[in-house]
Amino acid sequence: MNGVTNPAKDITSGWAVMFDSEQRAPDYGATIGMIRMNFAIDLRYAIADQASDFIFNIHAAQTNQQRLVEERLDIVPFAAAEICPATAEGSRYMRLRAEPGSLVIRYAATVDIEHQIESPATIEETPIALLPPAVFTYVYPSRYCQSDRLRRFAAREFGNLRQGYRRVQAIRDWVCQRTNFMTGSSNVSTSAVDTLVEQVGVCRDFAHLMIALCRAVNIPARFISGIDYGAAAALGPPDFHAYVEVFLGARWYLFDPTGISPPMGLVRIGTGRDASDVSFATIFGSVTSQTPVIQIEAVDDPANGFLRPWDSADAVSTMAAV
Repeated sequence: MNGVTNPAKDITSGWAVMFDSEQRAPDYGATIGMIRMNFAIDLRYAIADQASDFIFNIHAAQTNQQRLVEERLDIVPFAAAEICPATAEGSRYMRLRAEPGSLVIRYAATVDIEHQIESPATIEETPIALLPPAVFTYVYPSRYCQSDRLRRFAAREFGNLRQGYRRVQAIRDWVCQRTNFMTGSSNVSTSAVDTLVEQVGVCRDFAHLMIALCRAVNIPARFISGIDYGAAAALGPPDFHAYVEVFLGARWYLFDPTGISPPMGLVRIGTGRDASDVSFATIFGSVTSQTPVIQIEAVDDPANGFLRPWDSADAVSTMAAV
């Protein structure tokens, strides 16, 4: 998660991370200039005494507003990989079986992302009776987002707020201000209820808590796995990042409850109910892993329509209306 003072360099391309905080005049209801992101992921494993199976979710999602320009996949030693068709939300899974020994997965991609911005004051919540069927699953409790256990709490904290985007922003701000970001403070079993009690976590914990609180007041919310651009250098090198989409009006809007990255600096990989749906690697076998190595940069080329991400107080969406 690189920031302004210490831009990271990609070992092969010289990509550099910088964050543009320049304010731009809003053009509500319009798609703003394109943001082009280059990113690379390096995963390394040691497989024990028998072949193991892997399901990866590291490919750039393909949606109507995040388009794949190019990508490259290297597997060393070579293993036949099956790239599954994209899901309805654009997630792309890869399955492979590898023999004992070392395994290196390198994936790099360039994506173009279109962002639509709206005035928060104009965005209303969608009544349950009017929700599109495709959204139903994101208002139910799930493994890590036990919204059914938080209904009374959420009603007490947020039930009297004016409904709409501002209420969701208030939930996001509450999670951000009340929860401390601390690496290593949680594990794979940590849920939204745990984070509410402990008041500490990493990005996936922030996301789970915000999602659970939104669902607890009948607002559909879902978990996005990806990579973030524009985070402070003090937080360490780039990493996988979790953030939130909330369904309001007729579309999904982006929120990062950690406050680490501007919404326009987020690259989508997986979309699901919670982290259980979009793990970047699910392993079946006796395998040890190293810490992923990730690089990301935004192309700065206004003459050709490519802008660096900037922070904005407006509502931001990268999904077409439902």
